[in-house]
Amino acid sequence: MEEDFLWAILGLALVIVELLTGTFYLLMLAIAAFGAALAAWLGQGIGVQAVVAAVIAGAGCYGVHVYRSRNAKEQMMPLDAGQPASFENWVDQSARLARVRYRGASWDALVDGDSSPDSDAMLYVVSTSGNTLKVTTRRPA
Repeated sequence: MEEDFLWAILGLALVIVELLTGTFYLLMLAIAAFGAALAAWLGQGIGVQAVVAAVIAGAGCYGVHVYRSRNAKEQMMPLDAGQPASFENWVDQSARLARVRYRGASWDALVDGDSSPDSDAMLYVVSTSGNTLKVTTRRPA
């Protein structure tokens, strides 16, 4: 099978996976694979193809990283931010890990700050990280 065809198939596969993830990093890798396919189609050797793919991938991923870090403040707030949760009990008070009742279920939560909430105290969700909520005792503005 021709090298340009293999690069193009790789690029197409990366585009399909990118459609499922939505991160744009895989899109940059797909564009890099298409660039290497073009280099192969123009008759360049595998070394040149690899360099073209690496340069395009590196520049593209760096560009996506810069764009995302510049626009991090403009992104939408998490839907859970500011929502109330009731304190249940401490799991590990020294690590600030507790259990809270949120949306009718018991969740792990990292309690922000130094305060020690009482049983059934109202806490407020700041953010989520996987299945762990980050909560605070102060109501967000």
